[in-house]
Amino acid sequence: MTHTVSVSGIQIGGDSPLALIAGPCVIEGEAATLRAAERLKKITSDLGTPLIFKSSYDKANRSSVRAYRGPGLKEGLRILRKVKDELGLPLLSDVHAPDEITPAAEVLDCLQIPAFLCRQTDFVLAVARTGRVVNVKKGQFLAPWDMKNVIDKVEEAGNRNILLTERGVSFGYNNLVADMRSVPIMQGLGYPVVFDGTHSVQMPGGQGHCSGGDRRFVPHLTRAAVAAGCDAIFLEVHEDPDNAPCDGPNMLRMDNLAGLLREVQAIYRIVRGKT
Repeated sequence: MTHTVSVSGIQIGGDSPLALIAGPCVIEGEAATLRAAERLKKITSDLGTPLIFKSSYDKANRSSVRAYRGPGLKEGLRILRKVKDELGLPLLSDVHAPDEITPAAEVLDCLQIPAFLCRQTDFVLAVARTGRVVNVKKGQFLAPWDMKNVIDKVEEAGNRNILLTERGVSFGYNNLVADMRSVPIMQGLGYPVVFDGTHSVQMPGGQGHCSGGDRRFVPHLTRAAVAAGCDAIFLEVHEDPDNAPCDGPNMLRMDNLAGLLREVQAIYRIVRGKT
């Protein structure tokens, strides 16, 4: 049994319901963000799925210097705070630099350490010292058991509010593969495991100037991960992913979310012996 982690009252791990972390890849403005959050809240409320809203104020790890990164720290946090104040949703976003950590922790309920930064010791320690829940994306270059060293760093800072996210491992050039063995392996390290069903179908740098992906496989991998026993799922969703400014090829269409949630909830109940 994994340690249970609370994100602003949403319990993840143990016998808790399957939780969802979801939202557009990047903030595209106040109106679009609030619209997405409102729709996500309606979908998840109808299905009884605990929701943590996710969107990035700055995607600092883009393929191209010309790629859209978001509105930036100050404006992005203002918009996310409005989501929290108006809709009452817990918030998660990724932090990329030390000077972002303190202001982000004042707004966000969960700070996400991007996969490429999960081994940056000083950065991990600084994020952990905020006392906020820390969601660590497992690097595409790490084995699941390597996350024990990352956990040790977060715990060394006195923080035991940890989530571990599987998002695939590099498989040759411009491709990822999701190894479902990583779910029970990382759970064996003592903390809840989240499966990122959208970044796991990403093709990093696959389009030369940006990453590609194949959203057709999001439902397949997400169902498999829930069957493998993950505690929560992470899905980037968009009302029109083909025209999204960031990560469109691997984002799930908002219209397809409710059906997928019904499927994985049924699988989760079977896996947890709740049928």
